[in-house]
Amino acid sequence: MRTAFWLALSVAVWSALPLQAQREKLSWDELAIVEKTWPKARKTSTGLRYIILKEGTGDATPQPGDKVAVLYQGRLLNGKVFNEELDPARPFRPRIGRDQLIAGWEEVLKQMKRGEKRLIIVPYELGYGTRGNPPRIPRRATLVFEIELLDFSKE
Repeated sequence: MRTAFWLALSVAVWSALPLQAQREKLSWDELAIVEKTWPKARKTSTGLRYIILKEGTGDATPQPGDKVAVLYQGRLLNGKVFNEELDPARPFRPRIGRDQLIAGWEEVLKQMKRGEKRLIIVPYELGYGTRGNPPRIPRRATLVFEIELLDFSKE
C-alpha cells in the first residue's frame, strides 16, 4: 500500500514537470536586459514576451488568410531601430498565415484585437533565426517591436 502511494505520488510529480519546464530562449545577458527593461512582460509558451500597451476593442482577432493593417517600429535589443512603418495613412498590410511575417508576429497578431497596441520581445528563433537579415538585423538577434493593429479583414 505504501509503495503504491509513493509510486502514484512520483508519477504525479514527474508528469507535471514538463508542463512547467521550458527552455529559456534568451541568453543570460539578453534575459537580464529584458527583465530589467520590461519586468512586467508576460511570456508565452514559445518564449515570446509581450506587454499590452493599449487595449483593443471587440472580441474578434485576425485569422489565417486575413489581411491586417499595422503600424510598427522594430528595434534591436540595444534600442537601434532597424525598420518602421508609423504613418496611419500607409500602414503595413501583410496577410496572416501566408509566410509574409516572422513567426513572432504570426503568433501575436492572431491574439490581438482591433486598435490594440503591444510591445513584443521576439527571441531569434521566432524572428530571423541564426542567419539574421543582414545588414540591418544581425545573426541570432532578439527583436523588440511595438505593433498596433489598426484593422483586419478577409479582403
